[in-house]
Amino acid sequence: MSTDAEFADAQPVPPLPPKPPRRPAAAAAPGARPADDPQTAVLGRVPPMPPLPPTAPAAPATAGPLPVPPRPAAPPRAQPPAAGAPQPPRPDRAPGSPAPTGPAPTGPAAPGPSQPPVFRDTAAFHLARSQDLWSGPGAHGAGRPSPVPWPRTPLPRPGAVHGTGAPAAPFRRPGARVLTAAACLILGIGLIGGAAAGSWLTGDASGAAPTAEAVFAKGRDVWHDTPVDTLFPRTVKGLGAGPGGADRTWTRIAVAPDTGCSGAYDTELAAALAPAGCVRLLRATYVDATRSAVITVGAQTTKAAPAAMTALNTRFSSKNLGTRTDLMPLPYAAKGTLAEDFGPAQRASWTVRVLTDIPAVVYAVSGFADGRTFTAPQPAEAAVRAGATTAPAESGLGHDAKDLADRIEADFRKAAGSPTPTRQASS
Repeated sequence: MSTDAEFADAQPVPPLPPKPPRRPAAAAAPGARPADDPQTAVLGRVPPMPPLPPTAPAAPATAGPLPVPPRPAAPPRAQPPAAGAPQPPRPDRAPGSPAPTGPAPTGPAAPGPSQPPVFRDTAAFHLARSQDLWSGPGAHGAGRPSPVPWPRTPLPRPGAVHGTGAPAAPFRRPGARVLTAAACLILGIGLIGGAAAGSWLTGDASGAAPTAEAVFAKGRDVWHDTPVDTLFPRTVKGLGAGPGGADRTWTRIAVAPDTGCSGAYDTELAAALAPAGCVRLLRATYVDATRSAVITVGAQTTKAAPAAMTALNTRFSSKNLGTRTDLMPLPYAAKGTLAEDFGPAQRASWTVRVLTDIPAVVYAVSGFADGRTFTAPQPAEAAVRAGATTAPAESGLGHDAKDLADRIEADFRKAAGSPTPTRQASS
C-alpha cells in the first residue's frame, strides 16, 4: 500500500491549456463541398416547376351511343379525268421512302428505271418497285455484291490420325504367326466339314441303325475296345431278379486277365466250342448282397462267321448241350476273395449261350461262398421256373446265374452297336 511520503519528491504535472474558441465556418457557395468532408456532394437548389396551362372543360358525356354512318353498298370508284384536263403531278419518290435532305440536283437527271405514268396504290406497283426500294435504283445486277466463297477445309496430312494431328502408326503386314493360325483354322474347318460329309454319304449318321454285318464285325473288337467297367460293371442291380420277384444286387470282387481259351474249360465243353474258334476270353466274379453266393461270368470272342455261329447255336439248342452237367463252365476262384473256395465241386447252377448277332459265347456259373458242394447241380433255366423246389432254385443260385448272364450279354451287344432292353441296372 502506497503512502503520500513515497510521492513527496515527485515533480508536479503541469495543467492542460484551455481549448481555443471555435471560429464560425464561412458560408459555402451553392453546390460546394464542405471542407471537412471532401467526398460528400452538395446538391443545388431545384427551381420550382412552371404552372400548367388551363385545359378546356370536357364535353358532357351523352347518354346514348354515337350515331354510325351507313356503309356504302359498293366501294367508290375513281372518276377518270375529263378530256383535255391536265394530268396530276407525278410523285418524285416512292411511297414510304425518306424525303431528300440535301439541295435538289440542278443538272440533268440520271437515267433510271422506267416508272409507271401514274402512281397507283396497288400490289403490282409495290412488287415492281420493291427491288429499288431495298437496293436502290439500278441495283438489279451490276451493283449486287459478289457472294463470299466458303472457306475450304484443308486436307489432312498423309499419315496423320483424324481429329488429333498425331502421325498414324505405319501399316504392318500380318506376320507369319497370324498367317499360320489362319491357315490352321481354315484347314480344321475343312476337315470337320469333310468328315461330316463323308459320314452323311456313307449313311453312318447317329440316327441311322447299323446293319447286321456292321454289328457282327464290331462285336469281334469289343473285348479290347470297351472298358472293363462297361462290360463287367462294378455293381449290378437286378430289379425283381430274385426268387418271388425280390430285388438282387451283385458286386464285382475279381476280374481275370484276358487270356486264350486253353485250359479255361473242361474237355467236353472245349470240344463243343472248338468249331467256333477262340480269339479271347474275359471273366469276372461277383458276390451277392448277403455275401453267401458267388457267380462267375465269362464271354468268349470267337473267330467264326455269322453262318458258323448260327450253326453252333442250332446244335446247342437241338441237342440240349446247355443242360448237360459235363458241359458246365469252370468258375474263376480268385485268391484272397470270397470266391477262393469256389471250385468245380461247388458249382450249383449254370447257363451257356451261343450268340448269333455277334461272335461271342456268354456263360455264367454260381455256387455257395462257404465252399459247400453240390451233387445234383441244376441248369439256370430249370431252377428259375415256377414251383421248382431244388436247392439251386430255393437259394436263388439259378436266378443269380441267369440274370447276370443276361446283363453281360446285353452289355456286349450294346458295345457292338445293337443294344437290347434289360431289367438290370448298374452303378
